[in-house]
This record gives sequence, structure tokens and C-alpha cells, in this order.
Amino acid sequence: MTDDRPPADARPTHAPGTAADARTGPGRAGSAERAVLRLARPYLNRLLGAGLLAAATEFAGLALMATATWLLMSAAGQPPLDRLTVAIVAVRALAISRGVLRYTERLAGHDAVLRLITDVRARVFGTLAARPTARQRSGDALSRLVSDVEAVQDLLLRVLVPASAAALVSVLAVGGAALMSPAAAGVLAVGLLVAGVALPALATALTRRAAAELAPLRGALATDAVDLTHGAADLAAFGATGHALEAAGARARRLARLERRLAATGFAVDAAGVLVAGLTAGAVVLAALADDVDGVLVGVLAVGTLAAVEIALALVGAARQWTQLRTGLTRVAALLDAPAGPATSDGAQVGPGPYDVRFEEVTVRYRQGAPPALDGFSLDLPPGRRVAVVGPSGAGKSTLAAVLTGAVRPAHGRITLDGRGLSAYRAEELPRAVGGLLAEAYVFHASVRENLLLGRPAAGEEELAAATAAAGLLDWVHEQPDGWDTVVGEEGGQLSGGQRQRLALARALLAAPGVLVLDEPTEGLDPAAADAVLASALAAAPAGHSVLLISHRLSGLAELDEIVVLDAGRVAQHGRHAELVAAPGWYRDQWLIQEAAERGYLALRP
Repeated sequence: MTDDRPPADARPTHAPGTAADARTGPGRAGSAERAVLRLARPYLNRLLGAGLLAAATEFAGLALMATATWLLMSAAGQPPLDRLTVAIVAVRALAISRGVLRYTERLAGHDAVLRLITDVRARVFGTLAARPTARQRSGDALSRLVSDVEAVQDLLLRVLVPASAAALVSVLAVGGAALMSPAAAGVLAVGLLVAGVALPALATALTRRAAAELAPLRGALATDAVDLTHGAADLAAFGATGHALEAAGARARRLARLERRLAATGFAVDAAGVLVAGLTAGAVVLAALADDVDGVLVGVLAVGTLAAVEIALALVGAARQWTQLRTGLTRVAALLDAPAGPATSDGAQVGPGPYDVRFEEVTVRYRQGAPPALDGFSLDLPPGRRVAVVGPSGAGKSTLAAVLTGAVRPAHGRITLDGRGLSAYRAEELPRAVGGLLAEAYVFHASVRENLLLGRPAAGEEELAAATAAAGLLDWVHEQPDGWDTVVGEEGGQLSGGQRQRLALARALLAAPGVLVLDEPTEGLDPAAADAVLASALAAAPAGHSVLLISHRLSGLAELDEIVVLDAGRVAQHGRHAELVAAPGWYRDQWLIQEAAERGYLALRP
């Protein structure tokens, strides 16, 4: 892997997702909700249906309580049975319909939200993967993909749907009470306003500050967990285990204190809600008696008031939940609004190929005023041409690959694909034309087969075998008891460095994009194996597909059409292998050094 990726000091002063990025002022939070709701537009009908079903469910529960109360109080007077028949049937119907409506509402709501969450996760993953200048710590990235994205789900299912249902049912409850006693309806309206407006505002005010710290703290703890597990050996080697544990423990204690504070606040607000319900019911009874309402209806109003206020108190839970979600929503919205790269989702489709790629005076800077990682770079890569890019560490080789694949935007110049800029193509279409083995290619905790099929999901076993053979991994696969179903472990932890690299290379070869980018494909292999794998990988590239090879090793480049030597982002030399070895310069010097080193290595091998 080359080490000319963006330097640490090129990153922003705070990583997105930290407390500095998670301010939740009214404008900021509002924009976060709007960003989420924009994505929810295709599912608006489903969500509206879920909201109406939730309102119907709550209204059925309220009507059930009121009808059952009327039935019991009327039955106490032992009237003729035919006077109670309708109420008996209504109670049964409402009890059954409430369960059916609740199930249907859950089904409709979760169907819409799970579809939305799939889109959000894909957008968040794409944005995180395309941020070379501000890479997330893996733990924080995981927190964004899991906990923060779940905030989007909770916003819809635990805030908007129940809140809208509670508001609608409260209005209907006041209207129903007005039919029996206008005075009681006025009292009920006041009680519902206290329960549904004042208490939610109080809950929001009491929990806002503590809730704003939750998402960043959870992201930091996820990072701590990854650092303490994957970095245990390094921490022990530097004697930093104790310090890391203490820092993680301090954050865990801080998170526990915040959660206890929120729990205590929630208990206090809930207790106030119970008090409001009781006082409102008492006041409704007094108002109804003052209106000379029939005793049975007074009982109906009392029980109905308790049920209606309980429904309105759902707004307290929604407000509390919303307050706790705001930071996570802001973190997600920052990724939803961020451009994932120069390609767009509404551009042109990529043609069938072959593809003609050109770099035209491309300049890339990772921060204002810094030296350019690429400086006026130009290169023609017509169909079938095979070009190697070499140079010292930090010369701009991996930046070149990132620009070509659309992960980095050039500050000046442009890259064209068949005469059109990369930004003209759809984001989901571009990898079919340009892709391959890039720096830090990820290996998933899955089987060999599943990791390979990411390159081409419809590939058969013969195609898998051909790609792994070209990458020099087929013999190893056949030696495993589980063969293609061998699980490679988290980040390929069950593989050696060379095996992990060859698995990623096989996946790139299986995908077979029109422009195959290979960034250090033989890293981790000994010289003999590296030469064999490089030769077979180049031979496996289909005819008419161009290849851009990035390598620090100069062996095996003799058959390529052109070799470009980068130095400080500029083209220092270019030509074929024989021409560069014959001319004074970095290439010849490095070739002699590497040849001597590899001869010495081979001489020392048993």
C-alpha cells in the first residue's frame, strides 16, 4: 500500500461526529429533520397510512374505555337487555379492532421505515467510504451506521407517527366531550394542552443538554472498543494500556451519569403526567356535574378523560425521544447532505465500453495552501493500454487512483471518460467502468465466496476459480476444509497479509471493470510470488480493458505500455521500462537498489 494518502494535518480540526459537529440548535436540528424527511418522500403514502392507523388504534382504545364504562354503569341499573346489546357488541368490536389496527399500523410503519433505513444506510456508507480527507475512526463510523441511523427509524416510528396520532385523537376526544358537556370539554382541552404541550416542552428543556452529548459519547466509546481490542498489542508495547482503559472508563462513567440523569428526569415528568391526568379528570367531573350531566355520562367523561390524557402523554415520550435523537440525526444529516464524490445520481449511464480515460492538467490539494498532491498531471489511457505509475512515498500515486475512481475531487483540471467528465455519470454506474483494488481494500467477516461475489454477484464457480487462480489464491482455497465457504474473519483476520491482499485482488479481477485500477496488488508477497501474481493478474484483464497499476516495486513492469514516474505530484519521467533503466534518474536508481535487495533475499532463502 502506498503511503501518499492525505496527511493527518490535512484533516479538519474536528472529525465529523464529535461534539463540535453535533451542535443541535433549533436551525441545525430542523435542517437535520428536513434532510431525513426529504429521503422519506417516496414512502410518504405508507407513513401517512401508518399515522392514520395509529390514530385509529388510539381512538379505538379511547372509545373502548368510554363504551365499557357506559355499559358497566348502565348495567348496574338492571335495564332491559336490549338496551345494552349495542354496547356489548361495540365493546367486542372495539377490542378486536384495536388489536387488528395496532398490528396493521406496525406492519405499515415498519415496512416504510425499513425501506427508508436501507436508503439512508447506503447513503451514509457511501459518504463515509468516499471521505479520504477526513476518514472516520472505524468505531465512530460503525456508530454512525448503526446507532445514528437508528435515530432516523426512531424519529418516524417513535416521534412523528405517535405524536400525530395523539394530537388527532386529542382533538376528537374534545369534540366527543363537547357533545355531552361543553364545560367539561373546555376543561378537558386545557388538561390535554398541559399534557400534550406544556409537559413535552418541559421534558425537552430538561433533557436537551444531556441528550446532546449522548451520540458523540457513544461514538467515542465505540472507537474505544475497537482501539482496545484491535490495538491491544500496540497499546501493550507502548505501555499505554492503562491510560487507554482509564480514558475509556471515564467516558463510560460519563455516559452512565447522563443516562441516569435522563432516567430521573423522565420519571419526574411521567409523575407530573399522572398528576395532570388525575386533576383533569376531577375537574371534568366537577364541570359535568355543574352542567347537570347524567350520572352515567359523568362516569364516561371521567374514564374517557383519563384515557385521553394518557394518549396525549405520548407526546411527552415523543418529545423526550426526539431530544435524545437530535444529535444522532444531525450526524446522519451531515453525511446525507455531503457529496460522496464527483459523480451524481442523476447523470448519464456508463456505456458498454471500452473506455477512453484522460487526465487533463489535474491538480489536487488536500487543504488550502498545502503543496499539491497532484500538480498539473496529464495522462491518456485509451482502451487496452496498460500504464504503471511509480515513484517515492508521498509522490501522489494513491491520490491519482482516488481521483480516477471519483473518491477525490480535483481542485483544477478534469478527468474524462469517453470525452465526458466523471461528474456527468451516475454514481452507481461509475464503478462498472472504473474500479479495482484500491488502497485499504476491505475484507468482510464472511466466507471467501461471499467476499468474492461482492465483485460480481452473479459469478459462477468457474469464474471464481479463474479470478482466484489469477490472484494466486486458488490452491489455498482448495486446501481449506470448507473451501469457498471458509470464513476469513473480521477484516480478514484469519488470513495472512499476503492472502488478504490476494483475496481483494481476486475480487477486483472478478469485477472486471473497463478501467482496472490496481494499487499495490502484490503488497505482502515475497518477490517471486509477487512477480508471478502480477503477471497472472495482468494477463487476466480482458482484452480491450485498460489497466492503471500503482506500485512501489519495479519488477514485472517490462511488458507494460508506459511507466510514469511521479515526484511531488508531477511527472518526473515516463517511457517504457527499458528506456527508463537506460536513462539517469529515480527509476534507474531505484531499479538497481531493488534488484540488489531481491537478489540478496533470494540468496539467503533456504
